[in-house]
Amino acid sequence: MSDAAMRRTLPMAARPPSPSALSNALAFGWRAVLKFRHVPEQLFDLVMTPIMFTLLFTFVFGGALAGSPAEYLQFFLPGILVQTVVFNAVYSGMGLSTDLGKGLFDRFRSLPIWSLAPFAGLMAGDILRHLIAATIILTIGLILGYRPEGGILGVLGAFAMLVAIGFGMGWIFIVLGLLIRTPMTVMTLGFTVMFPLVFASNIMVDPATMPDWLRAFVHVNPVSLMASAIRGLMAGQADAGAILVALIAPAVLTAMLAPVTLWLYLRRE
Repeated sequence: MSDAAMRRTLPMAARPPSPSALSNALAFGWRAVLKFRHVPEQLFDLVMTPIMFTLLFTFVFGGALAGSPAEYLQFFLPGILVQTVVFNAVYSGMGLSTDLGKGLFDRFRSLPIWSLAPFAGLMAGDILRHLIAATIILTIGLILGYRPEGGILGVLGAFAMLVAIGFGMGWIFIVLGLLIRTPMTVMTLGFTVMFPLVFASNIMVDPATMPDWLRAFVHVNPVSLMASAIRGLMAGQADAGAILVALIAPAVLTAMLAPVTLWLYLRRE
């Protein structure tokens, strides 16, 4: 059949429009959701550690640190939410490293899609993971006696800030995932960096009794600033200045590392 006859026989339809960047990102976000659905034990790993921290520190150390477990829980629970988000961000790099090792991102690069869509999907999965973990930790805290004096608005504000913190911190580990070949190495390096920042902060104890040199570091530690801002929101004593200062680190990390991520991704052979 000639081309002219074929054109007369087959209806001519307009080429469908290319999907938007948002559509691409949502598709990869849905992929992240399906990961939770098919591998639910991922959430178990991410949630059990903060639950154990909450229970152990509240009942083992709470009386010694704050006079009673109930008083310590009021101080500690907002901090453990920050710790959970910071530690969970490490899994962004691990997931990316795993996908790269399987060749999935080589396939993604061959598709006519927005170049950052796979990373947008990773971030969507991270945000969902942060919110699920934070909700579980808050629920455990409420059962144990924690009471957010800021009410529902304070809790919602704290959760929004946790999402911003997790989004900013996640870029560190996405870069590591692009640079390091094995997921376990990403995890080891990530926790090596995060442990000093988390434990040399005001998440677990008031720094008033620390040595001067350590207290000076704790006061400027971004993790301490984040924990203080979350405490203020959940206690109904939100300080706009403290919130803005706490968000500087996530904003700077996003501005610096998002372009680096794209450059590393595009230069891969």
